[in-house]
Amino acid sequence: MEIFIRGGNIVDARGIRQNPGLKLSGGLISYQDNNLQDGFKVIDASDFYIFPGFIDVHTHGGGGFDLHTTNPQEILSYCKWAPSTGVTSFLIGVVGIPNGIPIAQIQAAVNAIERYQEGAEPLGIHLEGPYISPEKRGAHDTSWLRTPDIDETNSILQASKGHLRLVTIAPELPNARNMISLLIDNGVRVSIGHTNSTYEQALEAIGWGITHATHCFNAMPPLHHREPGTLGAIAESPQVMGEVIADGVHVHPAVVKILVKALGSDRTIVITDALSAAGCPSMEFTFGGQKARVIDGAARLEDGRLTGSVLTMDQALRNMVEKVEVELPDAVRMLTLNPAISASAESRKGLIESGYDADLVLMNQNLQLVATICKGKIAYAIEGFSTKEIT
Repeated sequence: MEIFIRGGNIVDARGIRQNPGLKLSGGLISYQDNNLQDGFKVIDASDFYIFPGFIDVHTHGGGGFDLHTTNPQEILSYCKWAPSTGVTSFLIGVVGIPNGIPIAQIQAAVNAIERYQEGAEPLGIHLEGPYISPEKRGAHDTSWLRTPDIDETNSILQASKGHLRLVTIAPELPNARNMISLLIDNGVRVSIGHTNSTYEQALEAIGWGITHATHCFNAMPPLHHREPGTLGAIAESPQVMGEVIADGVHVHPAVVKILVKALGSDRTIVITDALSAAGCPSMEFTFGGQKARVIDGAARLEDGRLTGSVLTMDQALRNMVEKVEVELPDAVRMLTLNPAISASAESRKGLIESGYDADLVLMNQNLQLVATICKGKIAYAIEGFSTKEIT
């Protein structure tokens, strides 16, 4: 199906502008006048905002589906669910396993990537751990944790078949530098996170080539006026983009404001860190085999520890605009272009531009989701949304 979108305002990292007419054909975007061929479906977006599709580079699932799985079909089911939250692409979140490395989960992710056909596109894998700090492990079980090892790194690279995009590491761990260098040499971005590193350790590690920071403020030392810690190093390193979980639970909106001021709109990445219960607020679920449930809008383990979130990306956008008071184009950038860069997909995603993937989100003036388009196909739409065929 070929689509033409007329009317409305386009909003991306370059600002707000009137839509001159968007033709979606062959899965790509092109600007086009109103001279259309027969068979086009026309969307009247006069009352809508048109955004690039949201990209979640740190998620573990949603809609009842877990991305840390040995079942590729579960990931593909998530692909079909994710557009209901405005997500058009994402990284598959894989964590640790007891006393080993998650090769089976990585292989399942690769299988899903290679079989993907519809819905939100899996852009690759985000391996969060198991090479993280015991002191800052968060909800990651102690049996998952490991010391960086070159042989294990090679096994992970081999199993991922070129689909590994991002790895979270605590750089103060023994042998971390060698692992980081090997990953970077293989085209993988490295993220500092779940770390107890000092300011000096973090600054040195960033010099090794780290360009990403995992959920800033969470699972790292706090910013202190005499001990800047990991956050101080991130803030003063222009090559590092920093994630933030924009649910208002993991980081207070006032502190998110501080982070945005420190990093700027071009370095802040909004994530969900969502678990399978996202979109299912009353669901009991597991995180890496650990029982968890939702309490007052937050995901918690049985011992009460905070674990991931139940945030969706459409709500994250509203939170950034309404609670953090970020200008709409800047907030959209944080959910689109910036994560596209971290997922190494910025040449085809994250902007509304001719030749880019036809991944779009339509929202009304209240920032409520109306429709999501993935690769030129309507993957989600609210009841009553309609198109008109040109004949």
